[in-house]
Amino acid sequence: MKKLYLMRHGQTLFNQLGKIQGACDSPLTEAGIRQAEVAREYFQTNQIPLDAYYSSTQERASDTLEIIIGQKEYQRSKGLKEWNFGRFEGESEALNPKRPVGETSYGDSFVPYGGESAKELQQRMNATLTDIMEKDHQNVLAVSHGGAMYLFIQKWLPYEQVAKIKFANCCILEFAYSDRQFKFIQAINHQF
Repeated sequence: MKKLYLMRHGQTLFNQLGKIQGACDSPLTEAGIRQAEVAREYFQTNQIPLDAYYSSTQERASDTLEIIIGQKEYQRSKGLKEWNFGRFEGESEALNPKRPVGETSYGDSFVPYGGESAKELQQRMNATLTDIMEKDHQNVLAVSHGGAMYLFIQKWLPYEQVAKIKFANCCILEFAYSDRQFKFIQAINHQF
């Protein structure tokens, strides 16, 4: 049985300032760097034998992964990028739209503003992670983003269970993988 450890990047300046951060990027804060160091200790302490490493192409994700794995080689993937929020990028989180009735996310709310739909993002993440897990890997660490992870897990878990998971910075979602199916095992959120 293969394992996927899907992790959110460390805290960024935009996270700290309460700004919408999807396709745009901002650097890790000192707290974000510490969070990545704690995640590194988790993998080391639990002797998790990772044999492949992937990151979103966004700097906050690749910087987080580099703190965890040091000089080891990894692959960057556009498929692991965060939700594109269109013209909402860099604006206050207070401007985020209300969830459409019956939706478990923002649905198509960002599409009229040049952004991506929830369904597009979910399909992109699922296709990317399935392709990664179909390679000759056993235990994979992939660093992505909160919104992207939130929509990915909704494909594999009922929303009532997803709603109970905290997607904190450097949260790790552990999945078993077999026959092109992901089975959620646990969410690991460290105390910082």
